[in-house]
Amino acid sequence: MDTLSRKIKTFVLRSGRMTESQKEKYHHLKEKWVIPFEKKLLDIDSCFLKKQDLVIEIGFGMAKATSLIAQENPTTNYLGIEVHKAGVAKLLSEIEMHSLQNVRILEHDALEVLEYMIPDNSVSAFHVFFPDPWPKKKHHKRRFMLRPNTDLLAKKLKKDACIYMATDWEDYAYHALEELTATEGLKNKYEDIKNTLLGFAPKQDWRPETGFEKKGKNANRRIFDLVFVKS
Repeated sequence: MDTLSRKIKTFVLRSGRMTESQKEKYHHLKEKWVIPFEKKLLDIDSCFLKKQDLVIEIGFGMAKATSLIAQENPTTNYLGIEVHKAGVAKLLSEIEMHSLQNVRILEHDALEVLEYMIPDNSVSAFHVFFPDPWPKKKHHKRRFMLRPNTDLLAKKLKKDACIYMATDWEDYAYHALEELTATEGLKNKYEDIKNTLLGFAPKQDWRPETGFEKKGKNANRRIFDLVFVKS
């Protein structure tokens, strides 16, 4: 048994229901846009039509933000990593609907994708928007934005590239702030900026509202953004 197989999973596969339309999109479009998981380094440039900066989104959910960002930034390539088939089907539908040539998908555990497939110093940004907060204290160890996971993210980033996280769970926000601050090679972009909340970033204008974000706001939860740069 290798090291990764013993790692704590940061997700739980739920049996979410897919509509007939989503099932059809999934089966007809998967081969074209979903990159198979393999335990070998990925030739990233060969996966896209153009050689461009690569942004990886971890856990894109129902893909609203992913699609909008990719549409507005055609000169950047986007790789979305997701384990839930309904979300993958939704992004496949968005790719087809908007003719997105700069989006690809990996349907697998993000930590294994990063460990085995993503070259070091190759990623221009990581987007981690509203990850599972694992609110119970006994489950905090399952949170994605913890060391050594953050060390792995930093290893894959190019110099001056960033990790951008957003969450509506206050406890997780402070937990992630602590873990990212302690990650070697990363620097909080907003730690020395006045009028920010204890090192949290202002919401970036280009980041669309996600479904989870909307639910958080409806529940009167505050939104926390974090931006850390590889120095």
